Amino acid sequence: MQTKWKRLLQGLQVPPTDQTVSDENNSGVRRVITGLGASGGIVIGRAFVLDRQIVHVSRKPISQDAVQAECKRLHDGVAESIDQLKRLKSQSSSAESAASEELGFLMDAYIHMLTQSRLVRGAEELIVSRKLNAVHAVSEVIDAIAEQFSGMEDSYLAARATDIREVGLRLMRCLIGETDRAMDNAPQGSILIAEDVSPADMARFEPGQLTAFVTALGGAEGHTAIMARSLGIPAVLGAADIVRGVAGGDQIIIDGGRGEVILSPSDADIEHYTQRRADWLAAREKLASLRDVPSSTRDGIDINLHANIELPIELAAALENGATGIGLLRSEFMFMNKDYLPDEDEQYEELADIVKRMDGKPVTIRTLDIGGEKLAVALQNEIVSGPNPALGLRGIRLSLRKPELLEAQFAAILRASLHGSVRVLLPMVVNVHEMTRARQIYEAVAKRLRKDGHPIPETLPPLGAMIEIPAAALAVDTLARDSDFFAIGTNDLTQYTLAIDRTDDQVAGMFDPLHPAVLRLIRDVIKVARERDIPVSVCGEMAGDPRYVPLFIGFGLRNLSMSPVNLLLVKQRLRRLDSRNSEHQANRVMEQWDSARIAMMLDDFNDLA
Repeated sequence: MQTKWKRLLQGLQVPPTDQTVSDENNSGVRRVITGLGASGGIVIGRAFVLDRQIVHVSRKPISQDAVQAECKRLHDGVAESIDQLKRLKSQSSSAESAASEELGFLMDAYIHMLTQSRLVRGAEELIVSRKLNAVHAVSEVIDAIAEQFSGMEDSYLAARATDIREVGLRLMRCLIGETDRAMDNAPQGSILIAEDVSPADMARFEPGQLTAFVTALGGAEGHTAIMARSLGIPAVLGAADIVRGVAGGDQIIIDGGRGEVILSPSDADIEHYTQRRADWLAAREKLASLRDVPSSTRDGIDINLHANIELPIELAAALENGATGIGLLRSEFMFMNKDYLPDEDEQYEELADIVKRMDGKPVTIRTLDIGGEKLAVALQNEIVSGPNPALGLRGIRLSLRKPELLEAQFAAILRASLHGSVRVLLPMVVNVHEMTRARQIYEAVAKRLRKDGHPIPETLPPLGAMIEIPAAALAVDTLARDSDFFAIGTNDLTQYTLAIDRTDDQVAGMFDPLHPAVLRLIRDVIKVARERDIPVSVCGEMAGDPRYVPLFIGFGLRNLSMSPVNLLLVKQRLRRLDSRNSEHQANRVMEQWDSARIAMMLDDFNDLA
């Protein structure tokens, strides 16, 4: 039994062996680790391994009144840590590696350490008896347990100190809920290797600091992957063995299209991928020649191609790729990595800068959509996350629950709209009552601004609804009563229609935007909007995939918004299409009941058209 546990806890030192090939000209061992190709492109460079060992612990005690809430915070952090470990175990089990079984045993051991364990019980006792905050309590218990184990003569038991610290640090990071500062030390041109990378992490990098990244966790449709594609950064996610397989400074090759990471590449690898990278860059340069040509079909139908923007740094890429506007500006960037809520003036300054830089091109600003993997530190203590954040207090629900947030955003947007063409988009709308209440607040804020002497446009910017919940799509005719425009968010619409979390590694592969139910919802929203003469766009990831463009054109859509990196690819596809042929193909597709059949029909059409 002891031998088994020794092997279990030594699992971290067993290197993955998938596709291992010795190379005489290489000091290391060539290995290929596979994951999900989240963002295409090829990079040859040096690894920067994100070290999350440093956790800053606040020693500030809590009041007696806060004890219960702090205990709940502890258990919520434990639940999040266990969920992370289960995801890692799931991914390791699918890896073709001799160490995957050992890693699975190790994850089970770590989970056990967090389940009614001395660590959790001890931390809870310190919160109650000494009024320590949860992070401080966990830190104290970790030190005590680790010291006890490290002093033992049995090397197996002594080694458990490392495991206790690893589990405890994971829990502390979940409790802190803030971006690790370790990544600030990444050299220019780094390939980031990490267990996971959040949108907040991405926001910390300077342009050129990060050339690619690989994570052990994550799905291809999560916000991190979306941001990588928007910035044109090659990325491989879900590579379960990567963190313990790479050391800082190692030379590696990333193929974001194929989802491959080559460790200790041979000279032949370097030569091959250098040529492939050159070919890739040449193809990008050819696409760049389309920047200033019209985005229209062969039969002269003009299509508006706008960009989705997660961070201001993406604006340059949008303009370089010929975006004629911003179809979705996610305002969450103003709240990320801040321990305070930005006021009206601060939000105005940031939004006004973007509107001015667009030089008259339309900018659609979506109000705050915090929830799930998009967290604002300043709101964590005010908003209790439910068991399923995707179904909880987020989007317009949060804004109407805390109207002061919405009022500040509306005021900042209205003031910024004086500098260009602006539209206001409300996320997660379910019914017309939400639109009506939001419009009342919108008009009241406008009245207050005028009274206070702030210049705003005489005609208020249009106020629209995000169609990303099946209920909204099915009742879009009622939403049309109080909506100036619609924007279809295909990511969440697919997720909620299929009841599949696109960030959950265990089911991410089942995320299927070509499911007939999803396509029918999209088609019907476009149809109603056109009948009511309401502008409508698609701004999810589907909009940026050239494969789906014929469908949208066939449905009658004339406005697409996507990651900046996809703009020219979509324009290239558009210019080869005939709208009448696309309509005929869309009608044929909607007669099908099987998504695999639909995918085949689309591929055939794209090959021929």
